[in-house]
Order: sequence, then C-alpha cells, then structure tokens
Amino acid sequence: MPANTPLVYDTPHEIHKADYLIEMALEHRKRLFEQLPQNSAVLVASGHEQIRNRDVEFPFRADSDFQYLTGFGEPDCVLLLVKKETAESVLFLRPRDAEQETWQGRRLGVEMASPILKVDAAYAIDEMQEAVGEYLQNIDSLYFSFAQMQTWMEPVAEWLTNLKAQVRKGVAAPTKLCDLDEVIHEMRLFKSPREIALMREAARISVQGHLAAMRHAADGRYEYQVQAELEAEFMRHGAQKVAFNSIVASGDNACILHYTENSDLMGQHQLLLVDAGAEFRGYAGDITNTFPVGGRFSEAQLQLYTLVLKAQQAAVAMVAPGVPYDRLHEKVADILTRGLIKLGILQGKPAQLIKSQAYKRFFMHGTGHWLGMDVHDVGQYKIKGEWRELQPGMVVTIEPGLYIPAEAEDVDPQWWGIGIRIEDDVLVTQSGHEVLTQGLPRSVKEIETWMQENNVYLQKTDS
Repeated sequence: MPANTPLVYDTPHEIHKADYLIEMALEHRKRLFEQLPQNSAVLVASGHEQIRNRDVEFPFRADSDFQYLTGFGEPDCVLLLVKKETAESVLFLRPRDAEQETWQGRRLGVEMASPILKVDAAYAIDEMQEAVGEYLQNIDSLYFSFAQMQTWMEPVAEWLTNLKAQVRKGVAAPTKLCDLDEVIHEMRLFKSPREIALMREAARISVQGHLAAMRHAADGRYEYQVQAELEAEFMRHGAQKVAFNSIVASGDNACILHYTENSDLMGQHQLLLVDAGAEFRGYAGDITNTFPVGGRFSEAQLQLYTLVLKAQQAAVAMVAPGVPYDRLHEKVADILTRGLIKLGILQGKPAQLIKSQAYKRFFMHGTGHWLGMDVHDVGQYKIKGEWRELQPGMVVTIEPGLYIPAEAEDVDPQWWGIGIRIEDDVLVTQSGHEVLTQGLPRSVKEIETWMQENNVYLQKTDS
C-alpha cells in the first residue's frame, strides 16, 4: 500500500453491501493490469467441487486469487485477463441450467456475468478452450500459477501448439510462461483500506466466537460442544464460514499443534486451547486463546501461561514499519528460553541454548504468519535471501506457545500435559501497529475474573 494512501476504512454497513467485493475486485484487476507487461495474458481458475463421500461434495470455496480478482465464488470458472492496446477481463463460467439448479442451487449464468461482475465479456465454460486460443493470438507473456501447473499445462500446450501452427497466417504464440504468484501474491500481502475493513470485521467476529467458547467450557463437557458454541457465534455475527478447521484442545491434546478431532471430555483442572477464526467475505480471522476449564489456573499452568503471554506481548509491541520479520521470532525465542531456564525446564546458559534452538523441543513452530484471504496467507517472507521488513498494510499473526506433553519424562511431572498458545492478528500501520483482535481477557487475573463472571457453568464469585 503506498505510503500516502489515506487510512480511511469503510463502515460495517458498507462492507455488507452486495457489490462491495466486486468493487474491490475491480480495483485489484486495475492494479494487476498496471504491473503486467504489454501483450500479456493471465489465467486464474476458481477450482472444482470435491467429493466428500459418494455423491456428497465438500462445501466449495473458490480459489483466493480468483476471488481477489472477481469477487465471485462459483466453481468451474476461469478468469482471463488480456493486456494489449486495452485491458480486457473475460470470465468463463457455468451457464444457467434449470434442472441442475433445481438440485444444486442457483447459478449466475453467462448473461448476467458482465453487468453484475463488471467484466468485459463472459462465455460458457465449455467454450473456454476455443475462445482462449483466440485471445492468446500475438500475446508475448502468459501468466498462471505455477503451483497449479498440472491444471494448466495440458490446455496451455494445446493453445501453444495450435497458435504455432498458424505462423504462416501471421499469428504468433506466447513465448514466455510466467508465474503469476510472484505478482499477485505480492499484491495480496499489502491490504488496501477496504480489505482492512473486512479483516477488522473478521477479527471482531472471531473475538466474539472465542468469548462464546469461554462461556461454555466446563468439566464433563466435550470439546466439540465448545466448538459448536464457538462456530454458532461466528454465524450469529455474520460469518458463514470458518477460516480453518477449529482446534478445541483440552489438556494434553493442546500439545498436538493441529488437533482437530475435538472429541474428548474436558476436565476441571485442564487448560483448554482454542485456535479458531471466522471467515468474513473471504477474509480470515485467526485467534488462539488458552484458559482454564474450571476457571482457575494451577500454579504450574499460571507460570507457563504468564511466560507465553510475556513473549507474545513483547513481540506484538515490536510490530512496526522497518522491523525485519525474523526479529519477532528472535524476541520470543529469547524470552521463552530464559523463562524455561528459570522454571528448571531447560538447563544451561541462555545464549548457548538460544543458539542451539533448545527451545524448539517445547516451541517448535514459528511466531506467526501473514494473514489475509488465506489463514496462512501468501507473500514472500524473504527477499533475495534476507528477511523482509514489515511495511504498512501487512497483517501478521503473533502466536508463541509452549507445549510439554506427558511423554516428556525428563521434565518435572508438574508441567506434563500443559499446552499453551496465545495468538492475535496485528496490522502494520504507518506509525506502528494495530491489534485487530482486541477484546479478549489475556492476563491471568483478567481470565479468571472473566470466567467467574461470565461462564455459564461456574457460580459467580467476587473477584
């Protein structure tokens, strides 16, 4: 995002408008066209529905790059962008089909695609092979995602073969195949004010879901029952989807980083780690919250939680333009290592243990990741081998953790089965940062007080 871009964000009323995503997509296409060389073309597919079992499909979500450039989410679509003397957007999509729509749901259809999605031309998807071949005449550079090489190589090979066969007619075929990811993913890394407005709402809804989880956790309840409350709250606040499979992990389950079974009974003396986020209009929230099921931390839980929170807050405080990305992790590793030494979980000199990454046994993942349309969003973390500096418009998660499984036999048993992670979504601003996911109790005192006053299964007590 350019330094002189005014940070004026749309209101909640604006971001719910039907054409909001389409207007954003128009802006994105314009920016992409500006970066493309003359005589170039771009291909982006929405993806296909996938079978879950027999004739039942998984819920469909269109490819993020496709949504970014169209504001549209149907399966079996292809967007073609052509830059010659003018810039042209062409969409291939499923035609209207009364019988299919009776069974599977409404389609936009070819006739309405141009006026609604504001593309220059629209065709039925089964016309794509012939039509694209004509659009690619005398194009020099063809862009598509190399991550989808298997999808594109067969039709691209056919287009190139057919075009080369027309050389005596004065038709030239593309001579350069280019990876679209390098261009569009760098664009997506920097969020516009409109995108930030959507991410603020995804963050707000995600916070409400986590508060619902805190209200409904209790001894003898199942993890999936907390998941139900969490995700229902997302929907109550306007998010129709989760950004990723929710993690609701009690006790030792929290030591499994991507635990999604969510099937165990919760115990009175366990911690509950909830890692979940709402997806709002294509943009993800991502929060991890850890709290005691019974409303009170044990002494061991308190000490580890306080250590992780100290590391998390220190890293959040560092977020600002010009800070190299890896400095956040270095700060977290330093604080966690020194804290683990004080607790007797690690033995040795801090500098040596940090250098050898001894902390990785108990903190084995990174401190964060880019956030946007994908929960692990696109964008390079290094430029020419050097960690890139944070810049305004980036959104990053900060999520240190500590995990001490019951199998850690050389560690004092008081620490066994404790898994803690604390995560917030942080926008890099012109002057520093903004925590998008504000509103959760974070300190030990705040959490214990909140649980006693708000958890529906705990008797209210004076804090």
